[in-house]
Amino acid sequence: MRFLNKRVWITGASSGIGEALSYAMAAEGAKLILSGRNLKELQRVKANCTGASAVELVPIDLGNHQQVFETVKNIDGPVDILINNAGISQRSLLIETDFEVEKQMVDVNLLGTIAMTRAVLPRMLQQRSGQIVTVSSIMGKLGAPLRSAYAASKHGLHGYFDTLRAECYKDNIKVLLVCPGYVQTNISINALTAHGTSQGTMDEATANGLKPGEAAQKILNAISSGQEEVIVAALRERFAVLLKRFAPGLLSKIIRKAKTV
Repeated sequence: MRFLNKRVWITGASSGIGEALSYAMAAEGAKLILSGRNLKELQRVKANCTGASAVELVPIDLGNHQQVFETVKNIDGPVDILINNAGISQRSLLIETDFEVEKQMVDVNLLGTIAMTRAVLPRMLQQRSGQIVTVSSIMGKLGAPLRSAYAASKHGLHGYFDTLRAECYKDNIKVLLVCPGYVQTNISINALTAHGTSQGTMDEATANGLKPGEAAQKILNAISSGQEEVIVAALRERFAVLLKRFAPGLLSKIIRKAKTV
């Protein structure tokens, strides 16, 4: 097994991709640290982590950056792999979105992920080994209506972790950026609307996306093979990334006309 006895810390582990990653890592014999805001849901996930060498539950709210640093400081032992997966999405027009909603998006998705990484990084540097995996999004590569602050937060992750990869290469620390497209999770149900309430419904595209277990296996394969970036998405979303690189004007025209939810 590729991750046997590896100590793997997963944020956002109580649902969606994080939950699927927890089960996939457990099946490979990993020692898990599972984090999220909902302890009850973390306990449910722990009960289903068949095969794990050990499972610790560490509730964390990434929007509370001081709590992140204090919590990580109180966890003993090495961390072999950190998977930054927690985050929130958005479904609102830029001009209608409260600034506090935009701030929350950045506080959780970008600064919360940075705080988690900064808190864990020193022990990896001391070990002179480790892997940092950050779940970004296709929206880290391009922008689309109703996702302004979400896309901004995900774009920020790419700049930060591309830099970290270059700086820590000499310390034997690997950095992987994961860019999922639509995956069948509650991300659109929990997405924030203009005034900070949850959307409460699942987008059609999300409902028709990849299954979480399939996405998790693709991510584990990328971790195992030491990749620096992986797109976990259907052909349509992968094609959009190619258009952004080679024909950005054409992509802009397509996105303006496309139905986005």
